[in-house]
Amino acid sequence: MTEHPMQPTEQQIREWARFYGADLASTPEDLWRRIANSAYAAGADAELEACVEWASSWNVEGWSYGESLRSARRPKPPNLKQQALEALDAIAHNNGTNEDEDAIRRALEALPDA
Repeated sequence: MTEHPMQPTEQQIREWARFYGADLASTPEDLWRRIANSAYAAGADAELEACVEWASSWNVEGWSYGESLRSARRPKPPNLKQQALEALDAIAHNNGTNEDEDAIRRALEALPDA
């Protein structure tokens, strides 16, 4: 098998082995599967970062293709606060607004983002 230019460092492999080896219930097959998954994810992340860096040179009027690429490939799910506010909006559109909904909205908007 030929070596690929994108490889985990020895330090990364040791770190993964130490982290996953801490689970004493792991079999050797589980350990290697977890390390392989981590290596696969690290490679995908490294490739994405290289693409983002390349695409970032295509900025047009302050719009970054690189950041758009990252957002499209690694979308962040809405946090709990955003989910609750969206659900509240759905309730409000179906049932109108009442004092309870307004109270819930004020309370949720006062919470820090999680």
